[in-house]
Amino acid sequence: MVQLIVGNKGKGKTKYLLDTVNEAVKSANGNIAYLDKSTKHMFELNNKVRLINCSDYDIANSSEFVGFVSGIMSQDHDLEALYVDGFLTLSKEEDTAAAFKAIDRLEAISTKFNVNFVLSISVDKADLPENLQEKVIIAL
Repeated sequence: MVQLIVGNKGKGKTKYLLDTVNEAVKSANGNIAYLDKSTKHMFELNNKVRLINCSDYDIANSSEFVGFVSGIMSQDHDLEALYVDGFLTLSKEEDTAAAFKAIDRLEAISTKFNVNFVLSISVDKADLPENLQEKVIIAL
């Protein structure tokens, strides 16, 4: 399942995402990964959460981002959930339509491998396509 945390920049999406991942780790049966653009939030995350600094890798667009996520999943068969802080930034996708299609691909991967995704996206809920509206867990 893919869940979205949406809102414009500076609305508190990262804080909500950090609180959500730290709460989820308490009841997790598998591994949890947190993708970010830096290691800035390392000390705010529970030490059982694997922080991956995506800026260390050469991701050029949302398609490559999906491939990157697939690589993470192929190496960790116990991965239960993957949290992404700033999906549009990490995927380096300026075309939001392409980014939204990548979310559909992540949904297919989620279903196939039973991994939950929680993505924060700096976009207003009203600007999301109709098929993504139902995935929003909080709009800030």
